[in-house]
Amino acid sequence: MTTKKFDPASNIQSLKQFGEFGGVNPSITDSSTFTFMTAETMQDTFHGEAEGCFLYARHWNPSNKFLADALAAMEGTESGWVMGSGMAAITTVFLQLCNAGDHIVSSITTYGGTYAFLKNYLPKFNIDVTFVDITDLNAVEKAIRPTTKMVYTETMTNPLLQISDVPALSGITQRHGIQLVVDNTFTPMIFSPFLLGADIVVYSMTKYINGKNDAVAGAICASNQFVLDISDVNDGTAMLLGPALDPLRSSSILKNLHTLHIRMKQHSKNGMHLAERFKEIGLKYNYPGMPDHPQHELMKGMMNEEYGFGGMIAIDMETPERAAALMESMQFKNVGYHAVSLGYFKTLFSNSGKSTSSEVEESVQLEMGMSPGLVRFSVGLDNDIEATFQLIKESLKGF
Repeated sequence: MTTKKFDPASNIQSLKQFGEFGGVNPSITDSSTFTFMTAETMQDTFHGEAEGCFLYARHWNPSNKFLADALAAMEGTESGWVMGSGMAAITTVFLQLCNAGDHIVSSITTYGGTYAFLKNYLPKFNIDVTFVDITDLNAVEKAIRPTTKMVYTETMTNPLLQISDVPALSGITQRHGIQLVVDNTFTPMIFSPFLLGADIVVYSMTKYINGKNDAVAGAICASNQFVLDISDVNDGTAMLLGPALDPLRSSSILKNLHTLHIRMKQHSKNGMHLAERFKEIGLKYNYPGMPDHPQHELMKGMMNEEYGFGGMIAIDMETPERAAALMESMQFKNVGYHAVSLGYFKTLFSNSGKSTSSEVEESVQLEMGMSPGLVRFSVGLDNDIEATFQLIKESLKGF
């Protein structure tokens, strides 16, 4: 764990990224291919040996490089890479690090799309996965085999909001000479997983980082060597599978990134308010910012305190039918939207077992402790969150 105060927002703000013609925003790259003054420089670029040169937009382009550099500054990593979705980022890491016959240890509580890729897709390549309770460090260590290449987790797991002990997990992976890969989608700026010991950090930028739900994008923050590896023209997973991010979207996300620190503080403030009010009325809730959360003290020890405990909160309505009725009422009363995803300026809510975790078998949902009636909230940027609570309270009447 780092002992020096790290400020993700200040790191981003310290970057000097000017438009090529003096614009305060970097110019948007409107080219898929790039010219070279000499044949030698083109050859060097193909081999990754011509710094500052761009070859083809699927490989690199200036707009994506600006965004990648800003994300690396936010995370404290040497480098970054941006792509067309969060799943593209996650799957690129898996396929770059693992070959046929290899093994992955993963948190069983994870985004449904990630779970489906690990459980259903990777077996086609003879890559085996063991799912564990990521809060049980003994179980993590026991699951590691000679063929294990990585431990994969989310800093705050989806949708149970468990907190992964990144420093302890890093100690385990370092002892075994394997990689620790952490998805930080729920908690940008709140956690700095790389500085806590993760080797690779992945994001769905669709969520908090962009914050507008108008774009799908993903990112990898890692070492220079790993970014060179995934972008290698001969065997780089990102280069050869082609999950390129459109430069226009990249430019838009970069601008939104500069308000992320303000937004995360408001999301966290509103999340804490709802948690405190849910407790007052006796609602069964789950929020890592409250002392009754099992990993509350762990989170306090790892987090960048000024950004709060995040905007993700869950309540238990016990059955899918009760969850559906509540969500329909809340949408009618304008609490927010009954929709998947998160990090939007409006509050979003969904029944995880029937939506973003529906890829996880019901028996496994029960095994991991996910209630069939779990309603996950992504709390918005409401200026009067107490008024929002009162609307939720009205929606709860009759339950």
